[in-house]
Amino acid sequence: MALPLMPKATAVWLVENTTLTFQQIADFCGLHELEVNGIADGEVAQGIKGFDPVANRQLTAEEIRRAEANKLHKLRLYHNPAADGEAKRKGPRYTPLSKRQDRPAAIAWLVKFHPELSDGQISKLVGTTKPTIESIRDRSHWNIANIAPVDPVALGLCKQMELDSAVAKAVKRVPGDEVMSDADRMKLVSIEQSLSMEPEPRIPSHVAGIETFTLGRKDERLSPEAAKADAEAFFNIAPGKDDDEDEDDNLV
Repeated sequence: MALPLMPKATAVWLVENTTLTFQQIADFCGLHELEVNGIADGEVAQGIKGFDPVANRQLTAEEIRRAEANKLHKLRLYHNPAADGEAKRKGPRYTPLSKRQDRPAAIAWLVKFHPELSDGQISKLVGTTKPTIESIRDRSHWNIANIAPVDPVALGLCKQMELDSAVAKAVKRVPGDEVMSDADRMKLVSIEQSLSMEPEPRIPSHVAGIETFTLGRKDERLSPEAAKADAEAFFNIAPGKDDDEDEDDNLV
């Protein structure tokens, strides 16, 4: 659902000039009902001047009267025919000045742990440019020695849902459906695929000298009766020629 311009200032105006419910204002402005309640109590949006949505052609007076009469009615943003066909701005997202210094660390983390992501996806997630990503990939960045990889979600540069969605799209472009190596298991391929993969059989690291050991199947193991027969056949050695001569000498 499209939101009005200056949603918090619009909510301030609606609280002060209408009898709409907090839920109706919250749904229209994209806020939480408690946040609108805080605006009415003067605890939230202090010092923000109300923004008239009627004068700015975001709502009509008739729409407001209809919503005031019916508390279940949801406000609808005024449709401006002149805005039809207007292309949405594409490009990297805006990053606050306080977090721009964290972008190289986030790029290094994405390049290291999610190499399947394209430069365009990283650019949209972190809000950076492709030359910056390329300089960190080939370690030609001017401050590469001081850049430590940090999760962009922990830095607040993107949401976990956005990262998961980008990784899922990138994995679909990679040939092959199975990811079996330990290095690939570290990647967030997808929740469904990671949960469906079976753990690899491992040999204890402290056991030496069995590098060529292979895990056999249950149906290839000998039954207890067959194992006993093999043991008896091993110890029951047939007498040789030399053993016969020794027995004859003893008889003489």
